[in-house]
Amino acid sequence: MTDLTTILDEISGFVWGPFLLIPLLLGAGLYLTIRLGGIQFTKLIPALTLGIIKRKDPGSEGDISQFQALTTALAATIGTGNIVGVATALAIGGPGALFWMWMTGLVGMASKYSEAFLGVRFRGTDTAGEKSGGPQYYLERGIKGPLGKILGLSFAIFAVIACFGIGNMTQANAIASNVESSWSVPIWVTGLVLTVLTLIVLVGGIKSIGRVTSGLVPFMVVFYVLGGLYILLVNITALPGAFAEIFTKAFAGSEQAVGGFAGAAIIIVIQYGVARGMFSNESGLGSAAIAAAAAQTTHPVRQGLVSMTQTFIDTIIVVSITGLVIVTTGTWSQQDPTTGEQISASLMTGEAFSHGLPGEWGHWVVTLGLVLFAFSTILAWSYYGERNIERLFGRGLVMPFRILFSLIVFVGATAELEVVWLFSDIFNGLMALPNLIGLLVLSGLIARETKFYLQHDPKLEADKDQIEAFMAGRPGWAEWKSGDVIGSSRNYGVKPKDTTDSRHMP
Repeated sequence: MTDLTTILDEISGFVWGPFLLIPLLLGAGLYLTIRLGGIQFTKLIPALTLGIIKRKDPGSEGDISQFQALTTALAATIGTGNIVGVATALAIGGPGALFWMWMTGLVGMASKYSEAFLGVRFRGTDTAGEKSGGPQYYLERGIKGPLGKILGLSFAIFAVIACFGIGNMTQANAIASNVESSWSVPIWVTGLVLTVLTLIVLVGGIKSIGRVTSGLVPFMVVFYVLGGLYILLVNITALPGAFAEIFTKAFAGSEQAVGGFAGAAIIIVIQYGVARGMFSNESGLGSAAIAAAAAQTTHPVRQGLVSMTQTFIDTIIVVSITGLVIVTTGTWSQQDPTTGEQISASLMTGEAFSHGLPGEWGHWVVTLGLVLFAFSTILAWSYYGERNIERLFGRGLVMPFRILFSLIVFVGATAELEVVWLFSDIFNGLMALPNLIGLLVLSGLIARETKFYLQHDPKLEADKDQIEAFMAGRPGWAEWKSGDVIGSSRNYGVKPKDTTDSRHMP
């Protein structure tokens, strides 16, 4: 087991190292930012208005509202990465890692927009009448020839494996261990409760998941952010010094990580900042495109912009709160009084909140926040997994997958997971590789269609009829409205037997 752990650790280090995912993630995000004219900056306010205030496109096709698609994607990303992941980045990379998490989030917003756009653009309708899309489909349908097929199939395989790790066992384990530590609840009890709750929600499919996440996500974000803001206000005099340390250490490196060797120290800071940044917001991973594909939307650009705001909320708001609380309270360099070593990353955020909140409130806020974050992540990733199971084996295995996924929650809650964490990191990264390649290949289509739409609806205020008026005759528009697959000779959509049924009309 020790040898296996060592091998997996080396593989993870390569996948997330400075020669593979880091330059690809940052490079693809920056390239898409340029091609899209800085869309994450110019259209952020209209996108937030559409996704959070308006919440839906009346009369549009899809299974869940735009807001529910947003909260489902948020449920998947706001998890242990926002609490333990941020602490891990700071523990190893120092305060400067937070700067690179921000950079990953900012350029990642363009990646998130692009993959969500493609998820909706190339979605189809499955045999159950539900919308289905994501990289497992748009890579094959958008990129002709063997390359597209290989990329799409690779993503589907990696996603199914990853969903049991990053989206299931690691989340359940984090919940069970923190509940035991804070409230002395036996791990098996927590595991059993989680398993039952997960099964109840998953049996209802994406509509059930959407209802749960749309109620749970806003509450958990506000709850956690308010606790963090209180601490930052109490420590407001420490904020200027914290920001100074974050920006200087971003380029000076982390001395405790590599003994002061400057070049390697900077690489460590960037590596952990980018890796934990993507672990948190999943930009470039392709997963959020699966939720976006189910959204009721009148145009792919609109849902792409709504999905883009998920990275902003996750990284620029929630990750910043966690990171700044840890830095301002000084717990990133705090030593454990019993061992004399640096405090464990798993305890760091709880200690930071305990410094700023009275009594036991700090640990309670973090524990409850982690429970809500991680449980919602389990729900969202189950949907990601089932859509890739459907791509590989057909709709018939979806319900057995939901049951198996729920049972694995108990295993994750009650088992030791060092190897699972390493597997999760590896396959999380491997999911990103085919998706990022696909985003670069399809960047011309993304930029062209985005420019056309925003020329006619720059404030995202057009209704269905207005969109129909300026999109009429646009290549692929009629096929997209009818649920057929754009860019594929294969008709994945299921045409209704009774074409007079209004539910199936374009």
